[in-house]
Amino acid sequence: MTSGLRAHAGTIHKAATQHSGPLPAPAPDDRQPPARPAMESAACPARAAASVDLRWLLSVAAGGLFALLLLLAASPFQLPSSSRLFLSPASSSTQQRPPPPLYVESTLSRAAPPAASLPPRFAYLISGSAGDAGMMRRCLLALYHPRNRYILHLDAEAPDADRAGLAAFVAAHPVLSAAGNVRVIEKANLVTYRGPTMVTTTLHAAAAFLWGEGHGRGADWDWFINLSASDYPLVTQDDLMHVFSKLPRDLNFIDHTSNISWKAFARAMPVIIDPALYMKTKGDLFWVPEKRSLPTAFKLFTGSAWMVLSRAFVEYLIWGWDNLPRTVLMYYANFISSPEGYFHTVACNAAAFRNTTVNSDLHFISWDNPPMQHPHHLTLADWDRMLASGAPFARKFPRDDPVLDRIDADVLGRRPGAAGTVAPGGWCAAGGGEGDGSGAGGDPCAAVGDAAALRPGPGAERLQRLVTSLLSSENFRPRQCVVEEEN
Repeated sequence: MTSGLRAHAGTIHKAATQHSGPLPAPAPDDRQPPARPAMESAACPARAAASVDLRWLLSVAAGGLFALLLLLAASPFQLPSSSRLFLSPASSSTQQRPPPPLYVESTLSRAAPPAASLPPRFAYLISGSAGDAGMMRRCLLALYHPRNRYILHLDAEAPDADRAGLAAFVAAHPVLSAAGNVRVIEKANLVTYRGPTMVTTTLHAAAAFLWGEGHGRGADWDWFINLSASDYPLVTQDDLMHVFSKLPRDLNFIDHTSNISWKAFARAMPVIIDPALYMKTKGDLFWVPEKRSLPTAFKLFTGSAWMVLSRAFVEYLIWGWDNLPRTVLMYYANFISSPEGYFHTVACNAAAFRNTTVNSDLHFISWDNPPMQHPHHLTLADWDRMLASGAPFARKFPRDDPVLDRIDADVLGRRPGAAGTVAPGGWCAAGGGEGDGSGAGGDPCAAVGDAAALRPGPGAERLQRLVTSLLSSENFRPRQCVVEEEN
């Protein structure tokens, strides 16, 4: 029996040395001494000690094999196919994962949003001041669509009663209240004409749109549009959605130029203070006697204060992951007419957005030649030129001018005298009751049907011609954030 045990131990020892490879030994030639014959082992008086040595050798061999497998699994080099058989699928995929980026900006920058199958949504900011509440209501109804989002801001110069009346109108309107997509800014901002508080009010609304109804979950929208109470649409929302559904959703329609000419001395070099930034009552801008030089860290651009901005660019303005939006905002805090330069300068100095700009504000505006500070008020005499422009918006309109009634009837399809009804569209569903035409009974848009259904009309054709021209090879890239002169 003893000889059988010795023979069995010799077999195990021989198998271990064959499969585990050579073990380290103090011998210079790194070779193991040959195994003792069975008869020589029988003559040894310390058989138990030999058995312990054998177990120790087996333990060392197993431990060496396990350590070798761990080294192979942790090795950064490409393993031969036979070695990879010992690795689990999870370990193999971990090896091939690219290293994390070294720079913060590369992890925060956003790719262009993919094209969507549903019509786009627009987030409208409509701003006004004292006496503008009535025009804001009219503009809201002309622009309304249940897929869009709306924020109404009456600045602090307007009495609180106007804001309360505007909020009560929205809450009482059957369609607006049911959709829940119209909000009134309760804590109004004090806004100074041509001051940076006009920019902060726009950014306030943009942040509110991104935040949504709370909890950081912003409403679903694609483009941000800022308008005033003296603006009015020249197309229906179905027209606008129909044309914009064909466009990449990272485009920014912003009229801009780097040729600031006289504005360099009249606006960029003077230093102004807007008292609305720190006072409770409205006051005029005042100038600091010293002047400053033009910036060299970024190029100045100027243009129209009215824009159609992509959601990606609005997120960049609010989050500012490479700090450019905040830096430029601090500069424009002392810039006269900063709404006509801040957004343009950020867009054209940001590598991720300068190639998304379309050089147009999508407005019809009648200016003097050369342009003065204020545009002409539009009347019926401007009708043909307005429609021929193909622009989706126009300004400035006098309050309740007859030209607005004609736009309602001939462009938007609103019935005369139906002051409380929204502009009709493919989403409309008629109410079921009886009424005089101003309530739910006779209103063809008293309820929301299929909000994604579009019914484009002649306005879509006019707008399509304009957009096609703006995106042509002659007008798109050649007019995109061009540096015309050093500034």
